[in-house]
Amino acid sequence: MLDARSNGRAVAGTTLPTAGIARAQAGTDRARPASAPADHPALPTEKIGILLANLGTPDHYSYWPMRRYLSEFLSDRRVIDYSPWFWQPLLQLVILSKRPFTSGANYREIWDHARNESPLMTITREQTARLAERMAVRFGGRVVVDFAMRYGNPSTRSKVRSLIEAGCRRILFFPLYPQYAGATTATANDAFFRALTTEKWQPAVRTVPPYFAHPAYIDALAQSVVRAYAGLEVRPDVLVATYHGLPKRYLTEGDPYHCQCLKTTRLLRERLGWDRDAVMTAFQSRFGPEEWLRPYTVEAVAELARAGKKRIAVVAPAFSADCIETLEEINGEIREAFMEAGGEAFTYIPCLNDDEAHVAALATVVEENLAGWVA
Repeated sequence: MLDARSNGRAVAGTTLPTAGIARAQAGTDRARPASAPADHPALPTEKIGILLANLGTPDHYSYWPMRRYLSEFLSDRRVIDYSPWFWQPLLQLVILSKRPFTSGANYREIWDHARNESPLMTITREQTARLAERMAVRFGGRVVVDFAMRYGNPSTRSKVRSLIEAGCRRILFFPLYPQYAGATTATANDAFFRALTTEKWQPAVRTVPPYFAHPAYIDALAQSVVRAYAGLEVRPDVLVATYHGLPKRYLTEGDPYHCQCLKTTRLLRERLGWDRDAVMTAFQSRFGPEEWLRPYTVEAVAELARAGKKRIAVVAPAFSADCIETLEEINGEIREAFMEAGGEAFTYIPCLNDDEAHVAALATVVEENLAGWVA
């Protein structure tokens, strides 16, 4: 058996680099359809594709890769819905002249220089590899698992193309966001559907709904909290569940994200068996002048410290993998706000990443959504 964080994986008795899992599953098997004429071209054996999707990452933290990534991200009307006549000149001429430097500096702090990639890329690849292992055991070579990024590389379009070339006549698209938001789940689905518009022979498709209340996901979250608390000498006064924020206007316009975040926190607290005042919900990562979902995490943790809650733990249930918002923002800006306000102990509980319970939860969600496609 290979260690969970190894660069290779044991699949069907062989060791494969994680980047090659999907290709190995897809194989090169091709055959002429039954009853087809002798000159009919061979076609790949029909398979089912599972395409995981996460937000994305720049190719590098230097200026131009950062600018390309931020331009794609901040030009998405699902993310910033201001009129392009107003927004694009401001974005291209003002914001993107400076922000790539500051964002690049933040990425440099968390960058994996040995692999030359961000932690989000590394973790998403590991999640894909571990899910592929489970699918191979469960379904053999009939199911192919791969991943794409909404912004940056590998693009959704390129991965849809590769799955179809591998013979996938059915594709399950899985945005790795437990809670639905137009700026995350919906825009990932948009990119997936746009990719299908370029295909002559479209596969049958399904998209995975949000899994914010799925018992397996809540169990995995609870296990991560229990494990983190077991390693502390003194129990934290409060567990802060921090979620990526959205403009408050999105909530009033019908986005369910806020409600789903609150329910995740409540279910986590109930699963832990804790009192109401032991867990709180807050929102981070504000951008622009609008009011966003409250309370703001950076302000909430400072208020906790001033109120005498000197030890806190922070968990980020909206993120399936550690990224710039968790590794830099939570462990940087949010930690500093708490300590400067008089806090004494700040514990960040890592995202579920490729934890065994998390991968098992993702596999359960996948199998439920494959119902009727596989036995």
